[in-house]
Amino acid sequence: MSSIDQKAVSTIRLLAVDAVAAANSGHPGAPLGLAPAAHVLWSNMKFNPRDTKWINRDRFVLSNGHACALLYSLLVLFKYDLTVEDLKQFRQLGSKTPGHPEVLDVPGVEVTTGPLGQGIANGVGLAIAQKQFAATYNKPDITISDSYTYVFMGDGCLMEGVSGEASSLAGHLKLNNLIAFWDDNKISIDGDTEVSFDEDVVARYRAYGWNIVEVADANTDLQAISNAIEEAKKCQDKPTLIRLVTTIGFGSLAAGTHGVHGAPLKADDIKQLKAKWGFNPEKSFAIPEEVEQFYDSKIAENQKVYRQWQATFESYKQKYPKEGAELQRRLDGKLPEGWKEALPRFTPQDKAVATRKLSEGVIEALSPIIPEFIGGSADLTPSNLTRATGAVDFQPPSSGLGDYSGRYIRYGVREHGMGAIMNGIAAFGANYKNYGGTFLNFVSYAAGAVRLSALSHHPITWVATHDSIGLGEDGPTHQPIETLAHFRAMPNVSVWRPADGNETSAAYLSAIESTSHPTIIALTRQNLPQLEGSSIENASKGGYTLIKQDKPEVIIVASGSEVSISVEAAKRLESEGVKANVVSIPDFFTFDKQSLDYKLSVLPDGVPIMSVEVMSTYGWSKYSHEQFGLNRFGASGKAPEIYKYFEFTAEGVAGRAAKTIEFYKGKSVFSPLNTAF
Repeated sequence: MSSIDQKAVSTIRLLAVDAVAAANSGHPGAPLGLAPAAHVLWSNMKFNPRDTKWINRDRFVLSNGHACALLYSLLVLFKYDLTVEDLKQFRQLGSKTPGHPEVLDVPGVEVTTGPLGQGIANGVGLAIAQKQFAATYNKPDITISDSYTYVFMGDGCLMEGVSGEASSLAGHLKLNNLIAFWDDNKISIDGDTEVSFDEDVVARYRAYGWNIVEVADANTDLQAISNAIEEAKKCQDKPTLIRLVTTIGFGSLAAGTHGVHGAPLKADDIKQLKAKWGFNPEKSFAIPEEVEQFYDSKIAENQKVYRQWQATFESYKQKYPKEGAELQRRLDGKLPEGWKEALPRFTPQDKAVATRKLSEGVIEALSPIIPEFIGGSADLTPSNLTRATGAVDFQPPSSGLGDYSGRYIRYGVREHGMGAIMNGIAAFGANYKNYGGTFLNFVSYAAGAVRLSALSHHPITWVATHDSIGLGEDGPTHQPIETLAHFRAMPNVSVWRPADGNETSAAYLSAIESTSHPTIIALTRQNLPQLEGSSIENASKGGYTLIKQDKPEVIIVASGSEVSISVEAAKRLESEGVKANVVSIPDFFTFDKQSLDYKLSVLPDGVPIMSVEVMSTYGWSKYSHEQFGLNRFGASGKAPEIYKYFEFTAEGVAGRAAKTIEFYKGKSVFSPLNTAF
């Protein structure tokens, strides 16, 4: 290790230690152990601190996000829009240095990590996007995309099942542009990993189809780390796992113990570290001038690479104007002109169709005209109906199953991995609009990834079929009851449950236009009629009046398959001389964004409102006075028989509407939308 390298590594270590000490909170152990690898890697990565969205940058993911003081120190040293003053505000309210990396708050952070295992799975998604993007736009004579994805991860990431799901798929896909570093320090929060984690990780990843490189001393041997990265880059047909044997809290008096994992170092420990490494023990957040100059030289090298890429891109646009214009449009975050015109529209004369089949029609219509529209399924393609006719699978060319320009991803039975991978694809940029299919009930398997989609503002889409007891014979294990309530309660998630073809098209319109929230589209297995009064425009408001009467005595509000049942109930009530409005609310999230005046025109004062949905009633009190739902698990049987058993029929709805009218007769009724705040 040269003297400047030694000084740079020590600077990274001590900045992280000082940040944790200033906050009196955080994790100094991993930064002390991983600083050499971070220094070597970042000194050779391709990026531009002045353009954090440069599409051909290398991506760095800190999957063990608790070690973020390490990442923040790097971002300061490489002169991103982060300063030593920001380090001093580590973990403080409103700072640019939160307790775990957050993509919206920290310049240079690629993905939000914290829940362990998500980051490595995001890395797989980033690598997939890099491969697909390169295969789509690179030419034999001009390379537009040749970046890598690098991931740091710890034992906790490897223990979480989501990392296994994603790593297994990465091996199958032969993502040689993915290089992951395992911080093998044999310590977790509970103590030595021998108490819970003694598997042969190298053998596991070799079985996944990964290339393995090992560094026996990653505490001090920078040349070995550099050699490992070079060896990884030579591998043409596998992702690489670099095993870094490190000492947690290297140099600390508590080195090698779990005590240094998640607690600040004591003051005397910090002083001895600084003295040992040639720093002033009384000074904090020091960046030696020679270290700053060293990193400045690396920044300058990258700026040169960046300018060369820009010139290459200009040449590309001249030589390949069609692809160049398309690529520029995507980089500008714009969708193709007139794409909305391709959305299918329906009239009541059109036949009844399951909304999963209607969803397939939208995918078929949009795939040819939106090249960034890509998707897949968690081994449920024939059930989710997510693959467009003639689609090419995203597969390694050597497999004979597809190629890297393919836009259909076979995720296998890996719902959680799929969700985290989709987040990575979205994080790559280039305006990817990516979706993944599974049964609605099994989106719950991926709740951790969905939450990070919402927190990170990733506009990914879940095509969630088999949305209710209407799936029938598979029974309660597959029938979602609480799922919609859960995801509707999650901030920044759009949860659509369309009632017909126009509403299905509206759901996709919303999902594809989104730049800041994920979307879940819940779709039926059973056929539903095309409704009188529905339209893409009406549904795009999230809620609207489908049947409007003069002076209604009750309003029935519903979603999905229960809207057509409610329409039949309203007709039944009308035959008995009772006036009922029917309201469809396919998406709470979108409806809530409308003006209060509009919402009150749909759900006004003076009329009792009853909601109808064949799942948990939680959440419907926002829009209704009475709720008809299913607050128990479902049943196994044919769908019509189950609906009849639970009384989700025109008769059942009409009868409860009549009871609602009777209960509120003579009482002052105010819309549930009218609240104090």
